[in-house]
Amino acid sequence: MKIAFFELEGWEGPALRKNLPGHELLLYEEVLAPSRFSELADCDAVSPFVYSKIDAALLSAAPRLRLVATRSTGFDHIDLKACEERGITVCNVPEYGSQTVAEHCFAMILVLSRKIVQAYSCMRAGSAGHRSAQELRGFDLRGKTLGLIGAGNIGLHVIKMARSFGMKVLVFDPVPRGTLADLLDFEYVPLDRVLSESDILSLHCPATRETRKIINRESLAKMKRGAILINTARGELVDTAALLEALQSGHLSGAGLDVFEGEALVREEAQLLSSVYDRDQLEAAIHAHKLLKRDDVIVTPHNAFNSREAVERILHTTIANIAAFVEGKARNTIRR
Repeated sequence: MKIAFFELEGWEGPALRKNLPGHELLLYEEVLAPSRFSELADCDAVSPFVYSKIDAALLSAAPRLRLVATRSTGFDHIDLKACEERGITVCNVPEYGSQTVAEHCFAMILVLSRKIVQAYSCMRAGSAGHRSAQELRGFDLRGKTLGLIGAGNIGLHVIKMARSFGMKVLVFDPVPRGTLADLLDFEYVPLDRVLSESDILSLHCPATRETRKIINRESLAKMKRGAILINTARGELVDTAALLEALQSGHLSGAGLDVFEGEALVREEAQLLSSVYDRDQLEAAIHAHKLLKRDDVIVTPHNAFNSREAVERILHTTIANIAAFVEGKARNTIRR
């Protein structure tokens, strides 16, 4: 098979050549762009990461394509309908970093609850950055309520960590698993109760039509004053403008964001404003840019998954997915 890989790191090329012998491999470090479409005309498979779009235009340029092996759990960068219509198999990496992302989530919770950013900035600035002990005072996690929207593999790891800190855990999930709730000692409740009772709200659901901007002005208004929002899932879950308003008004005391609307567009203002983008995306990117300047907000660059162990698991699973497809035993397939 001829297979094109995009968004690779340098170490991944040799590993792919070693573990996929007999295949013709095209290895690119950059994102898949239309300028590369012509090079995919005779490819049998393509393996993107999250920033390479697999859409109808790409599929039309690659008539021999039979497999899309994304090196991610999420697949909102892939047009599943178009792939299905072409008879193209799509597979993902369903499990590689649940513990990894959960640790990142809890790192954000700890930094925000103890005002680490403010304290660090104060020390860096010396006397010019003096703040009172009251301004730097955080809060204990023990006895507080952590609310989760979505409790898949990542969410369950977060729940285990929260329980070890002595936190109460409430979960909203359309597919409750009662046995796990009993085992891990958390409670499934309606969404409004998660919003209204959580001291910290963490998002762990996919981006769908139903969940897009599930955190908006209305839902934020239902949250406790002084609550904290954590999002390590998908940027589209949060209305960025509404979040910024809630932080500016003091209704929320902080936010930890590994993802946000328009994240790929956040650049220097001059570049951002001179480019032609969808208006909603542009506005979201500008609001996200403002979030970067707040010391009650932690923003990381879609980095929650990024541990040495996790990225190795991603590559190994992708190699196994491709090998299984070649043997006629496709695994980890995604369907609409």
